[in-house]
Amino acid sequence: MEQVNLFLRRAEMDSRTAALLTAAACGAGAVVLLLRNMSRHRRTKDKIQRASDRRTEGLQRAEQHPTTNSALILTLSLSELTKQLQEGSLSPEDVFYTYMEKTLDVHKQLNCCTGILLESFDQLKTIDSNKKGLLYGVPVSIKENFEYKNQDCSCGVIINLDQPANNDGVLVEVLKRQGAIPFVKTNLPQGLLNYDCSNPIYGQTVNPHNLQKTSGGSSGGEGALIGGGGSPLGLGSDIGGSIRIPASFCGICGLKPTSGRLSSKGLRPIFRGQKSVSSSAGPMAKDVDSLALCMQALLCDHMFSLDPTVPPIPFNVEMYQSTKPLRIGYFESDGYMQASPSMTRAIREVKALLEQAGHTLVPYSPLKIDHVVTEMLIKGVMADGGTSLLQKLEGGPLDPCLRSQVFPYYFPKWLKRTLSFLLKPLVRYRQYTSSSGTMSTTLGDWRRCNIDVLLCPMIGPAYNFLYCGRVTPALSYTMLYNLLTFPAGVVPVSTVTAEDEEELKHYKGNYQDYWDKLFKKAVSGGEGLPVAVQCVALPWQDELCLRLMKEVEQLVKQSRG
Repeated sequence: MEQVNLFLRRAEMDSRTAALLTAAACGAGAVVLLLRNMSRHRRTKDKIQRASDRRTEGLQRAEQHPTTNSALILTLSLSELTKQLQEGSLSPEDVFYTYMEKTLDVHKQLNCCTGILLESFDQLKTIDSNKKGLLYGVPVSIKENFEYKNQDCSCGVIINLDQPANNDGVLVEVLKRQGAIPFVKTNLPQGLLNYDCSNPIYGQTVNPHNLQKTSGGSSGGEGALIGGGGSPLGLGSDIGGSIRIPASFCGICGLKPTSGRLSSKGLRPIFRGQKSVSSSAGPMAKDVDSLALCMQALLCDHMFSLDPTVPPIPFNVEMYQSTKPLRIGYFESDGYMQASPSMTRAIREVKALLEQAGHTLVPYSPLKIDHVVTEMLIKGVMADGGTSLLQKLEGGPLDPCLRSQVFPYYFPKWLKRTLSFLLKPLVRYRQYTSSSGTMSTTLGDWRRCNIDVLLCPMIGPAYNFLYCGRVTPALSYTMLYNLLTFPAGVVPVSTVTAEDEEELKHYKGNYQDYWDKLFKKAVSGGEGLPVAVQCVALPWQDELCLRLMKEVEQLVKQSRG
């Protein structure tokens, strides 16, 4: 082995020597530039290696824990788990070590964790001081971009490594006050602004239902870990579907709350100053009751005091538990990106179940969102032409999942203008409306239909690798509700059937263009994968959104016998 290493070092030295000689022939300036690039490359490799070593060390130390009888604990819902912890029939130690062991197993298969939070072992020793908390003794996973003291928030970019947070973010602090134990950070895509889950630091996270599919993103590490059974509850963030897409792909539940309902202090963005579309922190879990319990725990006086910018609106249990029949708007396609056969079937089946349960289903014509996707969402998030994102990507390799998405931002202005002119006839675009017009139009449609909530398709099933950065039009199903700041959640309701796959062979799309063809390829081979629906409510009615999600979840469960 030592001889191999010696050979590699010599080969590296020879290649450097050759490069230097070549540069010397081109002049002193070229030599200086080459030396700088080589130095930067070395620093990048060193940073990635240190991050990898920290993760490996944490995983190895976490393996040295007491063994537990985990079979029962892993079958309990979060509600059952918290009940038994409060009653004392389960100990926080048994629950913690059970989920730690399961997380290590899931990570080995899915590559979903960026690091074990070793401080959680110390917190476990003093957990009884928060025994009255709603999440007492519950291990909670958090997305890598949540600030946790002395831990990096890299957002998947090398330039952010070796800059640990000085303090816990607000939501992490509130979780601890409620007795929860944040115990692991989870993976995300390079730069966050992608719905895959891969970066040059920690690699590709895969789907718990099919290792040849992506987990989705950007909260893909959370989706994979929870979908694989390694965490009972997690926190993700959503700026265009980043909670809902991995929840859909991985067969779990996820909620994007109303923008501003939960504190964003300590939620690290890839760059600051972007105001067009707001990011929201939110819970992810196996069932809807877990999401509701998490929201109830977070919406407490402690969070309101830590972040006075958050409206002090506690969780409305009465609204969530109401049994009043609902008027529910629904649609099968937004007219921009045709839904896959399984997405359409899921809406039809859930509509029928809701009608049988006594709810009124009202056909809803969604906003014509051609302009929303191109002008407000994509151009709004990248209002500076991608300059801020490209600055964050400097000094490191570009991940394959992001390459096709950001490559055009490297073009010179003259080339961008030329391509824009030449490609204009091919762009999905008809009209333009301001963001305020989008909100007023949507509210007008909502009132005209006299609906309480909305049932709509959810992107799925899970994609094949390297398509998320290329099929951006599919975000029309999720990103609109970020722009509108509406709460939106995802519930798994079915799986892809052989009939769905057969129908997909005849999929043409609304435009029969490049993106429709890519989408068809992205979702192909999905038989057996989870299929979800999306539930939406008006701003500040998160509990009503959760109530519809719970209704859907229960009706689907009952229909399966």
